[in-house]
Amino acid sequence: MAEGEIVNKVAQSPLITFNLEDYLPARVEQLDIAQFLDGGYLLREKEFRASLQDFDYSPFVGAAVRIHCSTDAILPAWASILVASKLSDRNIRSFWAPTEEAFFAQYYRWKLAQVHWSSFEGKPIIIKGCGDARIPQDAYIQTADALKGIAKKISYGEACSAVPLK
Repeated sequence: MAEGEIVNKVAQSPLITFNLEDYLPARVEQLDIAQFLDGGYLLREKEFRASLQDFDYSPFVGAAVRIHCSTDAILPAWASILVASKLSDRNIRSFWAPTEEAFFAQYYRWKLAQVHWSSFEGKPIIIKGCGDARIPQDAYIQTADALKGIAKKISYGEACSAVPLK
């Protein structure tokens, strides 16, 4: 190395960045159950089932789907389960979530449960912060908890300015 040469110590570091943005769904779609209800409020079982049977699910392929009801309709529990089942039959992952925040909280719980945490064993990990606002705070907590007994070191932030967590 020549005298005065600038060295990127971050690039040479063994730190592994865990970026929760990498787990965001490529696309999110919404399926409002109100469209299958009489007047948006009344569930008539025969008509509800027929509407679901005739519904075009193709726009939802490849998306994570937020199932909700935009009206104050009182729905039996099986209604959302039936909608989710119709989506699942087409390999479409869905979540019942009255709000976008609830959707992302559920989505991240599901997604982080699939991570092979053992691949981080004994390694220094930095959980990338200041990311997409849709990432729920709880996802950061779940990630830190999952890494706690596995990683050599856990930090939060950026490699150049991280806060040690473990």
